[in-house]
Amino acid sequence: MGTTLNGLLDWLGDVDWFLQDLHGSWEWFAFLSIPLFTAVIGWLINWTGLIMLFYPIRFHGFRVPGMAELTRLAPRKLQEVPGFLQGGIGWQGIVPARAAKMGSIAVDKAIAKLGTPAEFYQQLEPEKIGEHIVTLFEPEIPELVEEVMQRSNPAFWRDLPVAGKRAIIARVQAQLPSVVGTVTEEIGVHIDQLLDPKIMVIDHFQKNPDLVVRVFKDMGQKELNLMVNFGFIFGFLLGIPVAFIYHWVHLWWILPVLGIGVGWITNALGMWLIFEPTEPRRYFGIRFHGLFLRRQDEAAEVYARIIADDVITLQRIGDFLMDGPRGDRTRQMLADALAPAIDRAAGPARTAARIALGGRTYDRIKGEFASEAVGRTLTPFQDAAFSRQQSEKIRALIAMRTKELPPKDFVEMMRAAIREDEWMLYAHGAIMGAAGGLLHELIFRVGG
Repeated sequence: MGTTLNGLLDWLGDVDWFLQDLHGSWEWFAFLSIPLFTAVIGWLINWTGLIMLFYPIRFHGFRVPGMAELTRLAPRKLQEVPGFLQGGIGWQGIVPARAAKMGSIAVDKAIAKLGTPAEFYQQLEPEKIGEHIVTLFEPEIPELVEEVMQRSNPAFWRDLPVAGKRAIIARVQAQLPSVVGTVTEEIGVHIDQLLDPKIMVIDHFQKNPDLVVRVFKDMGQKELNLMVNFGFIFGFLLGIPVAFIYHWVHLWWILPVLGIGVGWITNALGMWLIFEPTEPRRYFGIRFHGLFLRRQDEAAEVYARIIADDVITLQRIGDFLMDGPRGDRTRQMLADALAPAIDRAAGPARTAARIALGGRTYDRIKGEFASEAVGRTLTPFQDAAFSRQQSEKIRALIAMRTKELPPKDFVEMMRAAIREDEWMLYAHGAIMGAAGGLLHELIFRVGG
């Protein structure tokens, strides 16, 4: 024990605490270059870290037989590396790789709190939707009547006088606003059971990972640029004590080892400054508040525009209602609602029609009219121009509610999707820091 203590004291006594042993311009340059080296490495770490975060959009790599099975036995952190669980070695941007997770969190943390499906539907103004449906559907009535009657009872339709055919078509057209009103009203009444925003958003994000990248970049581009610049600043500041430690100890492995810490800390500090603290706090008299959170109102407008233009649109609501997991229920519900409307369209002629056609044939024709009408009445949902026009209402609602979100929920909406994967960015920084330290050692050891 005494020997060890004496050895330590001797070493401390021999350390060049005041840089008196630096001789010549090369040694001084080697010493002073360390903070500049760590600054450049810090900048590169954060710059390449953003590339890792967002690109490539799709997985790039190659499959390895048996890799998927082996990965399931590996530590959980390794299982999170993009591609490993799918049996591939390569890379996919962390954000697009977690597109489905981002969609789930976006709903849980934000969209679910922004409004119910019924509120979104009301923002789309069902009355205007109905007017638009009538405008587009009315010219198709003659063709619809012709198709159904030719298919259901061609002999009756062939023998019916032209005046009778025109009277039926005119009667259906006259009842069209009432029929369409029934459709839009039924959708509104049952929208909470028919529309699942979570499934809709997750499915859309999963199919369009580039949209998730756009959400991140459009909302936080200013902070992402700052993070890259912070890499240079933090790298330089951390490089100052590294330079002294290296000079005092002067072992070849010191710079690579300290580079690990510099790279890790540079990334961690950058993430912290962007997202933390969620509420303004003062440390040593200085006010700290997450840079991203300072722009909540501005970011909320960007987020609302993306969601309203690309995610929760009239067009996509129509797709989900008709072709989503609950599409059969939508069609059946609307067909059931349309049947009485078709009876009303028949008016006083209903009894005569049942006698002339037979009750079974009349009911079959009524059912086919209802089925055809369901598809055609929702076709205008696919009108892209009308969908964009109505999306402004959704955008205003989302922007207003997003601005009202508590800061914690607002930041979680963005960060939670990548929180579990941040270790990859930190590990990437540590590896680059170690490589930078080794490179500096090689350059100046050889040069010296």
